[in-house]
Amino acid sequence: MLNAPKRLLLQLSAALLIAFVPAAAQTATPTPAKKAAQTSANTAAKPAASAVPKIPFEKYKLKNGLEVILVEDRRLPMVAVNLWYHVGPANERAGRTGFAHLFEHMMFQGSQHVGDDEHFKILEGAGASDINGTTDFDRTNYFQTLPSNQLELALWLESDRMGFLLETLDHAKLANQRDVVRNERRQSVENAPYGLVEERMFQELYPKGHPYHAYVIGSHADLEAAQLADVREFFQQYYAPNNASLAIVGDIDKAQAKQLVEKYFGSIKAGPPVPKPDAKTPPITAEKKVTVTDQVELPRVYMGWISPQIYKPGDAEFDLIAKILGGGKSSRLYKKLVYEKQIAQDVMAQQYSLILGSTFYIQATAKPGVTPEQLQAAIDEEIKFFRQNGPTAEELTRAKNSIESTIIRNLETLGGFGGVADRLNQYNHYLGDPGYLEKDLARYRNATAAAVKAAAARDLRDNARVIVYGVKGEKVINDIPKSADEAPKTADAKPQDREPWRATQPKPGPSSKLTLPVPSQFKLENGLTVYLVPQTKLPIVAANLVVLAGSEANPIDKPGLANFTADMLDEGTQKRSTLQIAEDLDQIGATLGTAATADNASLTLRTLKKNVNEAFAILADVALNPAFAEKELDRVRKTRLTQILQQKDNPNALASKVFYRTIFGDKHPYGFIDLGTEAATQRVTRADLSGFWSKSYVPGNSALVVAGDITEAEVRELATKYFGAWKGSGATARLPEAPAAGGRKIVLVDKPASPQTQLRVGMPGIARANPDYTAVDVMNTTLGGLFSSRINMNLREKNGYTYGAFSRFFARRGQGPFFVGTGVRTDVTAPALKEIFSEIDKLAAEGVTPAELVIAKDSIARSLPGNFETNPAAAGSISELFVYSLPLDYYRTLPDKIQAITAEQVKAAAAKYLKSGSMVVVAVGDKAKIQPELEKLNLGPIEQRDLEGAPLSPKQ
Repeated sequence: MLNAPKRLLLQLSAALLIAFVPAAAQTATPTPAKKAAQTSANTAAKPAASAVPKIPFEKYKLKNGLEVILVEDRRLPMVAVNLWYHVGPANERAGRTGFAHLFEHMMFQGSQHVGDDEHFKILEGAGASDINGTTDFDRTNYFQTLPSNQLELALWLESDRMGFLLETLDHAKLANQRDVVRNERRQSVENAPYGLVEERMFQELYPKGHPYHAYVIGSHADLEAAQLADVREFFQQYYAPNNASLAIVGDIDKAQAKQLVEKYFGSIKAGPPVPKPDAKTPPITAEKKVTVTDQVELPRVYMGWISPQIYKPGDAEFDLIAKILGGGKSSRLYKKLVYEKQIAQDVMAQQYSLILGSTFYIQATAKPGVTPEQLQAAIDEEIKFFRQNGPTAEELTRAKNSIESTIIRNLETLGGFGGVADRLNQYNHYLGDPGYLEKDLARYRNATAAAVKAAAARDLRDNARVIVYGVKGEKVINDIPKSADEAPKTADAKPQDREPWRATQPKPGPSSKLTLPVPSQFKLENGLTVYLVPQTKLPIVAANLVVLAGSEANPIDKPGLANFTADMLDEGTQKRSTLQIAEDLDQIGATLGTAATADNASLTLRTLKKNVNEAFAILADVALNPAFAEKELDRVRKTRLTQILQQKDNPNALASKVFYRTIFGDKHPYGFIDLGTEAATQRVTRADLSGFWSKSYVPGNSALVVAGDITEAEVRELATKYFGAWKGSGATARLPEAPAAGGRKIVLVDKPASPQTQLRVGMPGIARANPDYTAVDVMNTTLGGLFSSRINMNLREKNGYTYGAFSRFFARRGQGPFFVGTGVRTDVTAPALKEIFSEIDKLAAEGVTPAELVIAKDSIARSLPGNFETNPAAAGSISELFVYSLPLDYYRTLPDKIQAITAEQVKAAAAKYLKSGSMVVVAVGDKAKIQPELEKLNLGPIEQRDLEGAPLSPKQ
């Protein structure tokens, strides 16, 4: 999300955040720390300064106090509207935790001139590609990126909920969103591995009553106790123009934008003065150590310290410390714990910067057989050495280059126009200066080794920290029953409409010419296909090397081989070690990822333009010269086996894993997750990996896709220089047929004491080349492809069963799966399943309404520019042309094809592909609580499977 690389639990979102294909994260693999190479405190080499991107903005203030930030950028017909309210848990009082986040949800429920649950539907129909709201400890933000001719629509919606929300806020809406937020807590904290463990760290760092003591999401007790009067009071105090800032970035005319801002926000009255958070964060003067039990296979250690406040002296130094100690493969803790000693599965460090006192923390997961005490001792040794000696010159240079490149890349990768808007709003929120980018980068450029060492010595003391062990055991959840909501005895009087003109939804302005990119294409003499989409706004280049060597090519007895091969590519080459690859990338501030999914393998490079030559040299070395060294193979094998073990902790991952195996079986490559199985991982040899690579990683089977600030001549030169000598024609894998769907059945996977049931409902779907693909896409958009889709609105907004629900056809090169996915409260598993089938059957029988058809088609077609908003997005979109053999002008002609889809075609697609009588249900949850109610549904036979998806006998 925003600011920090890890906010899965700390920052919460009102939108649907369900991972479509859960899989264990790949683990980095570092080396021993080079303790002998310490340098003088002030002699660290400074990184070569990048040209700071210029973002010409204008900031002004309305009479009511609303601050407005405008940036005109005409490269795409899109605009980002980004509104920050200066309120978060930092402003909450004891007993009212979670109010800011609860209100983030309430703001999407309709206002005086916008109907209930219409906010997402209106924006999705307008083609918005990025709609959400997030809450962090210090602020709440709302954002949308949409076609620029719909700017007035976004301002109408944002202003109406700022100025006219209370007119429609009632007990029913509050009760519904309390349910949704509590489901979110169950899903993202209580049913997530180590969620309760991490929460405890914050509870120990900040005393009870401190705004940061509770998680952003709050407690079940406080959420359930929230009354309408409390919520109204909170809104009136904080959700006012004098406590907000609005950033508009994109294809705008600033004079016209100012008129629209004045029209929609100018008449909203300022709220009362907003008191600044004044909580004092007491220092920790003695080490605290606690143990929390959780349903996890491996111990995890958290260490936390109170560190310098955001943008205050020392904050930048702690970002550098985080990068040097635990920021990837080149970091000290990765090298020592993961690579050399191999006692940790993963380790990371982060400076989580906040206004009342930041949190610096280290997180490490133990390998099987390793105790948390052993892990802590190894971490302590590295921290002690760092306090005493500080960073080496090389480490500091790499950290500076990496952080600076990340900040610049994030201007686009965090949502393109939205990334710029959010960065400007962040600077404005904390500093009052949207133009702080150059000064921000200077904080890191000017940091010395002496300053970094001094910061560590001052604050990373053993007697100033909290240590939390997460170990296997009973998961203790402080949930409380849902209260019986009493309807008010008298209905609230309907307020008089102060500005009835707002009831008319604004019409879109004249459309900017939508011309989606058609990439240039050429081939090298060796058969390598090269695509280019030039985008010159920022000095950034993204490159994907795509190889048709995905899981579909796995031998049936070696599931996971394609992914294992890709995993090994950056684990050493003929001339670079594992660690040298990581260090060389950090030295130039580039990133390189390797992966293999069902359809293809890929190497994804992200770099600043000035370093593109060095970055391509590393990319080519990794792709063309992997060593597959036995030493590294053995280490990575252990890591992958541990990842497979960890999947037992994650109900979301288990549900998808068991679902794939159930519908495709053990003789089909799609029947396994990309990671493979424990048995297959044990069997893989160096010869298997080398053989798979030699056969599949050839230029005739591959494409180099480049997007960014680079010319065709430059790409030709780079491609020829680094890939011209590559040889091999290659042949793609033969795609197996999916097994015929059988009868409907329920598969239960028992996870005792789970607060939720993870559900998957589906069957084999379609291939990407299926001529019905576009009609199916439009059909599924109505069923479960949008926030405002039928399934999500039913399960989340109507019934409060879930935090979110979706459906998707995973159209692959072969016939991929279709499924509905959601996590529901345990006690409503059966009713939720009944509603899912009801929605599927209704759509299959009746098709879509005219209004739904318009929304579905417009949401797909009008959001297509978002596929090219950033260089990584453009590279990813163009990569699909190669993987699925699509024409160069596919995206340019796609809007017309989408708009040509008829209601009859959608109904036919639904009837053809939504066969509920052939769908499998996978339910991962507390069997004792959910099975009796599932049996009453009479949906089909119920069978039990283990955590690997293997059938169990009835006695088991």
